[in-house]
Amino acid sequence: MQQSEDSLAAPKVVVIGAGIVGSSLADELTARGWTDVTVVDRGPLFATGGSTSHAPGLVFQTNPSKSMSEFAKYTVAKFSALDHPDGWAFNPTGGLEVASTPERWADLHRKAGWAQSWGIAGELLTAGQCAEMHPLLDADRILGGFHTPTDGLVKAIRAVEAQARAATARGATFRPHTEVLGIVDDGRKVTGVRTADGVIPADVVVCCAGFWGAKLAKQVGLVVPLVPMAHQYATTGRIEPLVGRNTELTEARLPILRHQDQDLYFREHVDRIGIGYYGHDPMPVDMSSLAADTAGEQMPSMLPFTEEDFTPAWQESTKLLPVLSDSKVEQGFNGIFSFTPDGFSIMGEHRELSGFWVAEAVWVTHSAGIAKATAEWIVDGTPSVDVHECDLYRFEDVARTDDFILTTSSQAFVEVYDIIHPHQFRDALRGLRTSPFYARQQELGAFFFEGGGWERPAWYEANGELAQRLRDEGLAFPERDEWSAKFWSPISIAEAHWTRNHVAMYDMTPLTRYEVAGRGAVELLQRLTTNNVDKSVGSVTYTLMLDETGGVRSDLTVARLAPDRFQVGANGPTDFDWLTRHLPEDGSVTVRDVTGGTCCVGLWGPAARDLVQPLCDDDLSHEGFKYFRAMSTHLGAIPVTMMRVSYVGELGWEIYADAAYGTALWDLLWKAGQDHGVIAAGRIAFNSLRIEKAYRSWGTDVTAEHLPSAAGLDFAVRMTKDDFVGKAALEAASPPEKALRSIVFHDPTAVVLGKEPVFLDGAPACAGYVTSAAYSATIGRCIAYAWLPASTAPGDVVAVDYRGSRYGATVHAEPVVDPDMTRIRR
Repeated sequence: MQQSEDSLAAPKVVVIGAGIVGSSLADELTARGWTDVTVVDRGPLFATGGSTSHAPGLVFQTNPSKSMSEFAKYTVAKFSALDHPDGWAFNPTGGLEVASTPERWADLHRKAGWAQSWGIAGELLTAGQCAEMHPLLDADRILGGFHTPTDGLVKAIRAVEAQARAATARGATFRPHTEVLGIVDDGRKVTGVRTADGVIPADVVVCCAGFWGAKLAKQVGLVVPLVPMAHQYATTGRIEPLVGRNTELTEARLPILRHQDQDLYFREHVDRIGIGYYGHDPMPVDMSSLAADTAGEQMPSMLPFTEEDFTPAWQESTKLLPVLSDSKVEQGFNGIFSFTPDGFSIMGEHRELSGFWVAEAVWVTHSAGIAKATAEWIVDGTPSVDVHECDLYRFEDVARTDDFILTTSSQAFVEVYDIIHPHQFRDALRGLRTSPFYARQQELGAFFFEGGGWERPAWYEANGELAQRLRDEGLAFPERDEWSAKFWSPISIAEAHWTRNHVAMYDMTPLTRYEVAGRGAVELLQRLTTNNVDKSVGSVTYTLMLDETGGVRSDLTVARLAPDRFQVGANGPTDFDWLTRHLPEDGSVTVRDVTGGTCCVGLWGPAARDLVQPLCDDDLSHEGFKYFRAMSTHLGAIPVTMMRVSYVGELGWEIYADAAYGTALWDLLWKAGQDHGVIAAGRIAFNSLRIEKAYRSWGTDVTAEHLPSAAGLDFAVRMTKDDFVGKAALEAASPPEKALRSIVFHDPTAVVLGKEPVFLDGAPACAGYVTSAAYSATIGRCIAYAWLPASTAPGDVVAVDYRGSRYGATVHAEPVVDPDMTRIRR
C-alpha cells in the first residue's frame, strides 16, 4: 500500500461496519498505534442490525484449516479477557459434537486429529459420557461424541461494545446512523467515504459491512464473492429440567451441542433451548429487494421465520433431546449471514485502488482472529498467520462471476455440516475449463478432479488392464480402508510405476503460467524472487517469492525465453496479484496470464527421449539439452517450447504449445509413443511421484508462515544476490523450531491423507502434523511430509494418528527415491 509521508505519520482510517469484525478491527488497529480510526454504521450502536446482532455466538475452534483454527483460538483468547458491565463476553461452556452414524463417528476421530494437530484440547467420549455431560441427550440415539472444553459462547454485542470502548479510549470514534453512500478516491487511492453528512477523509478504508459488503465493493469495481444467505434459528418454550439451572447472568452451562448428522446445533438460553438448522434448501437473499423491504427496520438481517422449513428440524431435535417433546417453538427467525464459494472469509486490499481493504464473510467464530490479521496486514504489511485461503485475490476469473458465486456458495451452505472428503469436488458447474486434450482424456476413461475451474484427470480407466497385468507380475496393490479409497483408484499405482519404468503423458495445462515481459522484467523478477533468474536465454530457474517477513508466499519456475521475456510457472491468482502490485510505474514490465491460451504435456519416464527425439530436428540428448533448460523448437509441424524440468523426478520435458495445436500435439505424442508403451497418467500418480522426490507443494506443504530453511527450500535462495523482498528478514531470522520432513510408514497398508497429528516415539504430546501423503509404488510404502521439531533427524521414529489408528513411521533422508538424481539427468 502506497501512502504519502504525512499519511504514514498519522493515517486516517475509516472502518465501514460496527459489527463484530469492524469493532474488533478498530481495537486491533488502535492497539498498534493507529488511533485516528472512525467506525461508521448505518444502524444504531451496538445492535447495528447486521449479522452480529442476531448471531447465536457458537465458537467451535476445530477446523480442517489450520489458519481458520488459529483465528478461532485467538477469538476465544481475546473475548475471554473482555470486560463488560452486563456480564460475560465469552462463556467457556465447551463444545460437544455427537455422532449418530458410523460415518460421523469415524469423522469425529478425524476431527479429533485436527484438534491435536492445531493444538486444541479435545477428547472423544462414549455415548454415556456425552449424556453425563449433556443430560438432555438421549444416549441411545448416538454412538459417541467429541468434546472440546475451550469452545463456548460469545455474547456478540457485548464483545463488540467492549472492544469499541477500548478503541474509543485510544482515540477511535464510532458514528452510528451513518450510511456510506460511496467511496471517494483520486483515481489511484482512497481519500475518504461519502455520507449524507459529507465526506469523512481517510487514507485507509476497510469494508467490514458484512452481507452488505459485496454491494458496496462493486462501487469501486471490486468483486467480493459472497452470497447473503438466510439461516433458520428458533427458540423453544421453557424446558423444565433447565428451570433454576441458569440465571439471566450465566445464561448457559451445558456445552453447545452439534448434531451434524441432522444439520442441527443447540445452545441454552437460560431455561430455553436455541436451535439452529442448516438442513433446509439454501435461501439466498437479493440485496436490492432487501434494502427496499427493510428500509428503516432495526434488524434488516432478521427475516420472518418459515415454519414449514423447520418441521424436519423439530422432529429430529425431539428425537435427540426428548425433553423438547413437552415444549414447542416460541420464537424463530431466518437470519442472514454470508457464504462464499469455498467457505473461507475474504480479506485483502483492492489492487487498483490503494487503501481500500475488505474483511468480509467473517463469522463470529473467527472474528477477532481475522481482525488481528487484517490489522497486521494494514499496519505491518504482512499478517502473522498465513491467509492465502482467505485472500481476496485467490479466485480465478470464472469464480468471480455471479452464476458461479451463487451456485457454489449455495453448495457451501448445504455442506456446512456434511462429511467432506479432502478429494471431494463439487458436482455443479463442472467442465468450465478444459484443456485441448479433454476429448482424448474422456476417450481413455479419465476420472476428473477439479481445481481452479479446470478438469484434471486423476486416473484413467483405460489403464485398468495395465494395473491387472502388473498385479499379476507381483506389483503390490495394498487394500485401502473405505475412507481413503474414496475418489481414488489402484490404477494410480500402476500409472506411477509405469512412469518410473517406461513413459507417460501428463496434462499440465492447468499449471498457471504468466508471461513477464519488458525491459524491466529482469529487474522486477530479481527483486521479487530469491534465486538468480538473470541468466542466459534458455535458462530455467526454480525460485521462491517471499513476503517481508521471509515467509514463502509462493514458489515459481522461471524460464527465460528471450532477453526481455520470461515464462513464469506459478501457483495461482495470488501470484498474479503479487507480481502486478510490484510493477514499476514507468510501464517497463507487463504481466499477462497465458494459461488459457496455451497447453502443456508433461512427457516423463526412461523412454521419454526415445519417444520424442524422432519428432524433433534439434538435439534432445543430455549434452545437447541440459536439465533446467528451455528450447523453442518443433515437434513435427507443431511449434513448441520444451522445458527440461520434471516434477516427477524422471527424464523428460514439459512441452508447451498454443492451445490451437493442443489436440494435434497430444495425438502426435500418443501415436509416436505406441512403440514405447506410452500411457496417459493422472494427478494421483503425479502426486505420488513428486512426494517420492521430496518436491514441495506450495499451499499444502509450505505457506507464508514458513521460512525457506524450515521448508527445506533454502537451496533456492541466493543470499549473495542484491536485495530482494524478504532478504533482510532471512538475515535476521533465528533457527526454525519446526522443519518439514519426509516420513516413511512401516506398514505397507498404512495410508494417511493429510492434517493428521504426528507423535514422536514414546511422547504423549502431539509434535507436528502431516501436510500431504501418497502411496509410493517405488518403495511399496506410504510417504508423507510432516512438520516436526527441527531437531528431528533421519532414523527417528514417529507415530501418526489416522482417524483413531496409530501408524508407525520413520523420518527419512530426502529424497526417498533416487537421491543422486541420476534418473532425471540421463
